[in-house]
Amino acid sequence: MVGKPLPMAGTKPASTPKRRLPEWFRTSLPTGEQQAVFNDTKSAVKDNRLHTVCEEARCPNIHECWASGDATFMIAGQECTRGCRFCAVGTIKRPPPLDPEEPAHLAQAVASMNLRHAVITVVNRDDLPDSGADHYKQCIAAVASACPDVTLELLCSDLAGDLDALAHLLAQSPLSVFAHNVECVPRLDKTVRDARASFDQSLSILREAKRLRPDIITKSSLMVGVGETDEEIDEALATLRDAGVDLVTIGQYLAPSPQHLTVDRFPEPHLYGEWATKAIELGFAGVASGPLVRSSYKAGLLLRKTRDPDNHEQMLGAYVRVRDRQSGSPTPLKTDEP
Repeated sequence: MVGKPLPMAGTKPASTPKRRLPEWFRTSLPTGEQQAVFNDTKSAVKDNRLHTVCEEARCPNIHECWASGDATFMIAGQECTRGCRFCAVGTIKRPPPLDPEEPAHLAQAVASMNLRHAVITVVNRDDLPDSGADHYKQCIAAVASACPDVTLELLCSDLAGDLDALAHLLAQSPLSVFAHNVECVPRLDKTVRDARASFDQSLSILREAKRLRPDIITKSSLMVGVGETDEEIDEALATLRDAGVDLVTIGQYLAPSPQHLTVDRFPEPHLYGEWATKAIELGFAGVASGPLVRSSYKAGLLLRKTRDPDNHEQMLGAYVRVRDRQSGSPTPLKTDEP
């Protein structure tokens, strides 16, 4: 069975004209040396027969991240067993078997790309007894062995709520960051996510991860523009912090196609600054908040700034704040190029 497009979740027909993006979404493509790095990154991914969430999820930041030598690798297949209504990754009922060579290929790719921080994300594998936890563990171990100086972040599935599988995954893990995204506020679970996912189930995974490994930084992400209110964002942030989540990212939902969930709104950029301030007030160690922010976008930068408040790296168009230091205005998204 091949992957198929995800079902439409919005109420508008596919022929509804696409909403024009606000002017602050303008970005520039890499040129010169940056373009060469982008090409090298793309080649490393292709040569090692890997998939990236950058490509599969049609991330708007792919050129900037790849031009800086950063990439987020997607393991355990190219299609997901779930059909969340916001996601561009294809869905499939019976995925092919896991590739036993994938850990080695992944380690080789990371080693060839001169990365400081590598993000490994996964598709849901509800077809497997452990939801793929042991395979994820093998991939992380292979990269850590080949690249001991690279900090590692896992953007994990909810493992179908299996806390035993989570315990196996995290036992003696070299991860610096364990991330799992709640995606939206609780009220919108049935609108935005697959029926097998929920805010509560995601929260249980994040809470247990912190209990099992308090030394590993936990992280989650919220999308805006899927029907939430500002008050619900504040409430979701408070709930995440109560579960012990350390880092949070907030970004604008962009519909991958007319068949996906319709964008509800485009919050003005200043609201992202207010949400960033709220997150720090609630006690998060760090937050990245901005229209183009994604959980994996410059993930290493947020980790480094959390560990070192004097770090002066910038994230394009985002309010990046850490507990001991708050930045002012974000680097603007809009460029002067035509």
